[in-house]
Amino acid sequence: MVLTRSQTKPISPSQSQLPDFQSTTISIKSTTTVSLNPSSSKISFRARKIRRLTSDTPNNEDPQILTADWSKTKIISSDKKATSDKGIPSGSATVLPVVVKPLTFEGEIDLAIQHLRKSDSVLATLIDSHELPELISNFPPFLFLTRMIVSQQLSDKAAKSIHNRFVTLCGGEASVMPEIVLGLSVQQLREVGLSGAKANYIHDLASKYIDGTLSDSSILEMDDKTLFSKLTMVKGIGPWSVHMFMIFTLHRPDVLPVGDLVVRRGVQRLYGLKELPKPPQMEELCAKWKPFRSVGTLFMYRLLG
Repeated sequence: MVLTRSQTKPISPSQSQLPDFQSTTISIKSTTTVSLNPSSSKISFRARKIRRLTSDTPNNEDPQILTADWSKTKIISSDKKATSDKGIPSGSATVLPVVVKPLTFEGEIDLAIQHLRKSDSVLATLIDSHELPELISNFPPFLFLTRMIVSQQLSDKAAKSIHNRFVTLCGGEASVMPEIVLGLSVQQLREVGLSGAKANYIHDLASKYIDGTLSDSSILEMDDKTLFSKLTMVKGIGPWSVHMFMIFTLHRPDVLPVGDLVVRRGVQRLYGLKELPKPPQMEELCAKWKPFRSVGTLFMYRLLG
């Protein structure tokens, strides 16, 4: 699977190519009407559905579906003391981390656009003249991550061809599961076009799933910092790959890929800088976009076409 770009206005992230699934693509475009005019924008989203990869799912059955129902999420602010039913502070109560809603949650895109317009007048001009790129992807994390590894330093065409052969070797997309992948030898993986290094990377990813370090369900629940830490433990997955995964697959709202050359060039052009901003300067310049830096990032891709 490779994240598809919009057919009419493609996104062009830098470094490695974004994955482009075609057989299972679910586009926000098919269920969403987005207006960049805050006074009239309306958005309707379906609940996100992610296939849970489980070892007890028979090969002839569809994987179990895990639905992230954000409307039922309870959020407890970490800066408030927990209290009992009688209002008495309880020192032993556990304070849960704040769970951030994805950009696909109803109303989040509207909130993001409104915030960016108010907080950054320069970016507001860009918003007025450019459409927000589509967020296309709603795939099982493990399947996406294998595709991301396969796609490294390859053209879209080559990546798609090799990944299709990899999926066939596994027995189909529904069978791209950690247990099945670990059952394939490095030689088998090389025979379908993967390099020896990428075969080892995919095995390492599958091992992290088997030992419980990662799972599709836990990836959905992790905060950004924890997710970044866990995913970069996998061989072959670096910061840029994690940022792309968080924005385009998980639709996390506040991700700024400071090392992305396209985003850096976009910020340079947006603010008329003489030199390409370095990561620390990117953090400073884009701080006003919080907590919707992912949306600001999407407009940088749009700015550079």
